[in-house]
Amino acid sequence: MGFLKEFKEFAVKGNVMDLAVGVIIGGAFGKIVTSAVNDVILPLVSGIIGTPDFTNLYVVLKGAVEPGSPLKEAKAVENAVIFAYGSFITEVVSFTILAFVVFLMVRGINKLRKKEEKAQEVAAPAAPAGPTQEELLTEIRDLLSKQK
Repeated sequence: MGFLKEFKEFAVKGNVMDLAVGVIIGGAFGKIVTSAVNDVILPLVSGIIGTPDFTNLYVVLKGAVEPGSPLKEAKAVENAVIFAYGSFITEVVSFTILAFVVFLMVRGINKLRKKEEKAQEVAAPAAPAGPTQEELLTEIRDLLSKQK
């Protein structure tokens, strides 16, 4: 019974729930970034470079592949060795955008935390100074002399 209780405490803690929400939002955000890369950024870049689709950029290392054929057909050729660098370019662009957005988010959160810490430092009044050791000893001495 102790194992189940311990698991329940672990699963219900705020950090686990925050992590679950983060994973769900991260998955959705990943889809947004993928769409932005594939539907907005890469078409602009390919318009400048002149290649309409990065996924079909590849080099045939071995095999009889018809020049200019789509990557899917090139991979279907028996004993063909294909170096498909177009998909890699797409993933690198996607990762770079995602990393940059996460960096901006973390940077913004850190700025907010610093502002909050400064506001708390300003808002918190200084603690009143307590009596010094000498003042306490003097008070004790006076109380003792009154008792006699």
